[in-house]
Amino acid sequence: MPWSKNDYPASMKNLDPDVREKAIEIANALLRENYEEGRAISIATAQAHEYVEGKSEGRPHYEVKPRQDEWILKKTDSDHVIFKDSTKTDLLEKAKKYVNEHDGVLSIFLADGSHEKTLYE
Repeated sequence: MPWSKNDYPASMKNLDPDVREKAIEIANALLRENYEEGRAISIATAQAHEYVEGKSEGRPHYEVKPRQDEWILKKTDSDHVIFKDSTKTDLLEKAKKYVNEHDGVLSIFLADGSHEKTLYE
């Protein structure tokens, strides 16, 4: 289903209006190319950030990674924990919103510590 300025995925709610408009445009194009909805949103958001704001250099970088029996969100190269939760899924809900509000780049890691993916580049 195509999105519009007034009807778009909840994950785009906190994006800057210019970034959101471009993300909607890109996501609709990806849907026409038969991309899965979730994948289209992720790709479109990252590309829209890059298109509107430039490359990720100079933007804050954050990490979601495991620590003992919990998951944490922290700024890359910092020991300060911004959020922590018992599950990765619950933490990601908070982390994505936080990173979007701070116009950051989010690196997500697997339980074994290896890199899974990067969002909002």
